[in-house]
Amino acid sequence: MPKLTFIKKDNSEIEVDAPEGLSVMEVALQNNIDEIEGACGGGLACATCHVYVHPDYQEKCMPEDGDISEEEEDMLDLAFDVKKSSRLCCQIIIDEDKDGLKVALPGTNVSW
Repeated sequence: MPKLTFIKKDNSEIEVDAPEGLSVMEVALQNNIDEIEGACGGGLACATCHVYVHPDYQEKCMPEDGDISEEEEDMLDLAFDVKKSSRLCCQIIIDEDKDGLKVALPGTNVSW
């Protein structure tokens, strides 16, 4: 089973098992990562699942066509402290290629 690591604001890391087919948001909710709210349930109607994707995984976390959707971009416009590596984690689906994925929670001091 793929592993997923959440990096918190205090730079502590929480590594969890991430079942294939679930979104990073769903994995966060199942593992009580309080900073990920997922208020809209993954419907691209909020930005409460905003994360920073580690550079080693940015390409692997992109949609097949290589671009995030206009809807995701619109929601990221509403998010706090958006960076180049920002994504809504409801849009990142776990598969074997994402084993080892690291995402940082908004406000975390990372240089990505």
